Amino acid sequence: MLKVKNIKKIFLSGDVKIAAINGISFELEQGNFVSIVGRSGSGKSTMLSLLGGLEKPTSGEIEVDGKDIAKMSDHDLIYYRSKAIGFVFQSYNLVPNLTAMENVMLPMETTKMSKNDRKKRAQKLLNQVGLKTDKQLRKPSRLSGGEQQRVAIARALANKPKIILADEPTGNLDSQTGEIIFKLLRDLSRSESTTIIVVTHDLEIAGQTDRVLKLKDGKIEG
Repeated sequence: MLKVKNIKKIFLSGDVKIAAINGISFELEQGNFVSIVGRSGSGKSTMLSLLGGLEKPTSGEIEVDGKDIAKMSDHDLIYYRSKAIGFVFQSYNLVPNLTAMENVMLPMETTKMSKNDRKKRAQKLLNQVGLKTDKQLRKPSRLSGGEQQRVAIARALANKPKIILADEPTGNLDSQTGEIIFKLLRDLSRSESTTIIVVTHDLEIAGQTDRVLKLKDGKIEG
C-alpha cells in the first residue's frame, strides 16, 4: 500500500550538501500503526513532509497504491494531500473562530457532499473520537488540550484518507491524556483501516505501535 524506495532528501547550506534523509526504504500495509523515533535532527519531520507530499525527495520513490507521489505535479500533489492524507499536529492547528464541528466540516468543503451530509459526518467522527455533543459546538479556546487533539484527529479523518501523519500528537499533553490520545489513534487504525504514522519522542508510547522506525542521521537504524 505504501512503498518507500531508497529516498534521499538533500538540502544545501551554502556550498555544503546535507542529507536529511539518506537512502530510506520500507513498506507498510493498509491499517498499520507505525511510529518514527529518533533524536532531534535525525530526519523525522523531513520524513513526514515527504510522505505527506509537502516536500519532494531529491531521489527515490514514494508509492501510494502504486502511484509515485515523487513524480506528481504540484496540482496532483494538492489533490493527494486533500484526499489521501490526514494531518495531525502537536499544536492542533484548529481554526480558532470555528466550532469543533465546523473545524471537522472544513476539509469536506472541497467535496461534493451537501452541508447537511458534512455536518452528519462531522458529528459521527466527533462522537467516534469521544467528544461529547455539547462540546462539539464549542470553539477551541473552550476545549482542553486533549479535547482539541480529538477534534484535530476527527478533522484528519474527514475525507477518509488512506494515511494519517501525526507529528508529535501528544507533545503538548500530560502523560495520561497522551496515553488516551495514542490509544485512540491505535484503535482508529484498526476500525478505519487507516495507516497511521506517528512521529514521537516517547519511546514507551512508540513501543505500543505495530512497528517502530528508528532514524539516525537520515537512515533507519537496525
